[in-house]
Amino acid sequence: MTTRRIPDEVRAQVEEIVARFDEGSKDPSCFYTTRYKGSYLYLDRSDFGRVGPICRLKYTGDMNKWEFAIYKYSSERYDPEEWFFPGSEYVDGTIEGAMMAGLMAYPG
Repeated sequence: MTTRRIPDEVRAQVEEIVARFDEGSKDPSCFYTTRYKGSYLYLDRSDFGRVGPICRLKYTGDMNKWEFAIYKYSSERYDPEEWFFPGSEYVDGTIEGAMMAGLMAYPG
């Protein structure tokens, strides 16, 4: 099932997941931030004050089955077909997996 907008209760869960992940970071100057547009969740990361895109997740109606697209700086777009990057093995449909993959793909 797909949805046109991520429900508020799911957004609240997302914010908790991201905050928990950020709390486990070794460096408080590096953390994930969220943006929402329709059924998409954009995960950006702040590295020492510089914010940049990492990945885009599409909400499918299941918190454990988000569709993943890595941000490619070479083309300046999100690419759901790109699976050859460091950290791709962490992409498992979860938000935590996407954030781990982002850390590996773009170590900061």
